[in-house]
Amino acid sequence: MITIIPAIDVIDGKCVRLTRGDYATKKIYSDDPLETARLFEDHGIKRLHMVDLDGAREKKVININTLKKVADGTNLVIDFGGGVQTRKDLELALDCGAQMITAGSIAVRDSATVLNWLNEFGAETIILGADYKRNKIAVSGWQESADISLTDFIKFYYEKGIRKIICTDIQRDGMLAGPALQKYIDIKTSFPEIVLIASGGVSGIDDVKKLNDAGIDGVIIGKAIYENRITLKELEPYLC
Repeated sequence: MITIIPAIDVIDGKCVRLTRGDYATKKIYSDDPLETARLFEDHGIKRLHMVDLDGAREKKVININTLKKVADGTNLVIDFGGGVQTRKDLELALDCGAQMITAGSIAVRDSATVLNWLNEFGAETIILGADYKRNKIAVSGWQESADISLTDFIKFYYEKGIRKIICTDIQRDGMLAGPALQKYIDIKTSFPEIVLIASGGVSGIDDVKKLNDAGIDGVIIGKAIYENRITLKELEPYLC
């Protein structure tokens, strides 16, 4: 069964969503991320994807107090990303309640550091953030592109022991136009041992069903929930 993972993206301590990673499109959905997280938990959600968007842009963790508040106020298993660039950032996030860390930009810029984290903290803790645009990896809150293909990026880390990946098609993120289903199927076919979490474009419960039927391990859902395209009630059959 696919794992349902709502997203809470944070700017200035508030729950927001962007479209295609464009900060100019910021829309605030809640002033209280903890209240939002508790609503998810009340409906049977067990996982949460939290992104420090200020941190992603500034290349350092900023909204750490929001992470701590949500972690202390719920029993959700949280994966945290955005601005985690140093060991200090990583340890701070873990100390404040994150169970997993998403390594995105740092995995592009400094693979040696991420491989050290992987060796020390293990493949259960370190998630590879494979965010791509037109098949090229993107970094810095999706504001820049790196000269490496999605497949080569995943292959490099897969061979080094990474087993959890969040893969986001930036062109689809926040567009409610459906996920990159075939891309995810191709990744699972090429790297069958990977726990693959799909992100970007989910528009309704049918998209969740298709991803589940295709054997994708998890799905991050953001705007579709906040815009009531998917109700938490509809997700309950996947929360067993």
